[in-house]
Amino acid sequence: MLNVFARARVNRVTDPIGRWLVGRGVSPDLVTVIGTVGAVAAALWFLPRGELIVGPFVITALVLLDLLDGAMARARGHGTPFGAVLDATCDRLADGALFAALAWWCLAAADQAAAGAAALVCLVAGQIVSYIKARAEAEGLSADGGLVERAERLIVALFGTFLEGVGVPYALTVALSLLAAASVWTVGQRMVAVYRSARAAAEPASGAGGVR
Repeated sequence: MLNVFARARVNRVTDPIGRWLVGRGVSPDLVTVIGTVGAVAAALWFLPRGELIVGPFVITALVLLDLLDGAMARARGHGTPFGAVLDATCDRLADGALFAALAWWCLAAADQAAAGAAALVCLVAGQIVSYIKARAEAEGLSADGGLVERAERLIVALFGTFLEGVGVPYALTVALSLLAAASVWTVGQRMVAVYRSARAAAEPASGAGGVR
């Protein structure tokens, strides 16, 4: 959803920064790795320790570096196949660390079983949402869209974490529960999209067979 409505505005902010970094010889892949290592380290350091106010701010700042590698690729006029795979892999690592750290805090420190279970559902469903798209595209099919993609998952999870940190009752449980339900729904949406794409791809072949 945010990819549709916010991408152009975000690009207007990130593209000048991307051009500036490229002009100074910085590699997009280096920015990807730095942002991912920092986000993973911050998630695993702050969240299990219950630092739910500063943690979301640090993680958000590091995750936002992920926007710059795309801007840098546009500034260079092209991306690379390796860069695309690296970016997708790093996204999965950062997302996994975030939800694993939240589950760790909920289950081991805060005794919030419902929130911990929801965090685990978010972790698994988020990985599946991304995998469906990648696997579909490898087969020449389409699996775009869905109720919650990566940006929405991060925003809801980090905002719910911050609200929990400032003392809003049940904020994290509500945020993660809603996000878990929406993520499972998105898995279904993407499977439906793949099914429709596969049927559309098969129809011309079926029609051609009938003519013969």
